[in-house]
Amino acid sequence: MPEPSPCPPPSGAPRWVAMVHEAARDSWVPAAQSPYRAPVLYAVGEMTRTVRARGAELTLALWGPGGGDWRLYGTPEEKAAAERPVVRDERGDSAEPGEPSETSETSETSEPDKLAERMTNRRHQVLTAALSRAGLYDLAPEDGAAVRTLAGRLDEPTVRRVAHWLAAAAGTSAAG
Repeated sequence: MPEPSPCPPPSGAPRWVAMVHEAARDSWVPAAQSPYRAPVLYAVGEMTRTVRARGAELTLALWGPGGGDWRLYGTPEEKAAAERPVVRDERGDSAEPGEPSETSETSETSEPDKLAERMTNRRHQVLTAALSRAGLYDLAPEDGAAVRTLAGRLDEPTVRRVAHWLAAAAGTSAAG
């Protein structure tokens, strides 16, 4: 896939704007904008999670006010890459999150298996929502794996307690 063109600053007065790259037209379009940073970051997290759930990647740029003019704050991918020493390979040389499902499955899935999968998905959703409320909007692949591990190993009351702790921590950090 070719490199996207550089993201131009949005038009108008400086505010927080998330720009998404449309590969088909090689153009950047605003996806979320607000005078405040938090709602835009929340929207970026939701968009990223949705696109990744569909098996695709999202190219984003975050613009905001800086010294009375537009300032490019970067992309979540750049931030994640800066935190990790390993460069991601687009050819898939590293294991993808969905690969462990290579085990052979029968065509008939029993009801307890469906229920267990549904409950694990529910615990995963609760943990992901709690992380978003705590300000962690865009999770790296390693973070996603950790959330899946927690969702698979913890029971429902424990997951609810962890979600409560994250919400309480977000409330105290926002207030203080």
